[in-house]
Amino acid sequence: MPSIKSVIDRYGRAKEEQQLVANPNSELKFWQREATSLRQQLHNLQENHRQLMGQDLSGLDVKELQTLENQLEMSKCCIRTKKDQLMIDEIHELSQKGSLIHQENMELYKKVNMIHQENAELYKKLYETEAVSEVNRESTTPCNFAIIDDVNDPVHLELNPPCQQNNTEQTAPPKLGLQLHP
Repeated sequence: MPSIKSVIDRYGRAKEEQQLVANPNSELKFWQREATSLRQQLHNLQENHRQLMGQDLSGLDVKELQTLENQLEMSKCCIRTKKDQLMIDEIHELSQKGSLIHQENMELYKKVNMIHQENAELYKKLYETEAVSEVNRESTTPCNFAIIDDVNDPVHLELNPPCQQNNTEQTAPPKLGLQLHP
């Protein structure tokens, strides 16, 4: 409910504005009063700011200092609350991002495992087929190569010293292929 003082102030301003329209001289005086009022408000705000910053406290009594201290405590409490809320929001956001990254990591891990299984199956098919084994056993090259049938063991190639042949013909050296490890 508006107070009597505010109603009277509004009435006075409305009356002044009415007179401004009628008389340019009164308009000039109105704006001069407004400028003076604004300068005073600016001066009061600057003084209040200095006091809040801990400057120009010499003219204040104990009650004014206590009021200033209470204002600062309330301001500090509001600042802490805002800061805490911002930090909680940031923690929540980072937690969500962490969950998304963890899900992506799990999906990539599953893909890597699936590719590893496919590679193991291809490796097994490649080295466990009977045709490849037969070709290896019946080879007439001067050097022997061995294929390890265990999929989990790494592939080791071993070159044996050249075999002595009775005929004087020289055979071409065996061709080695690239083998992939799982």
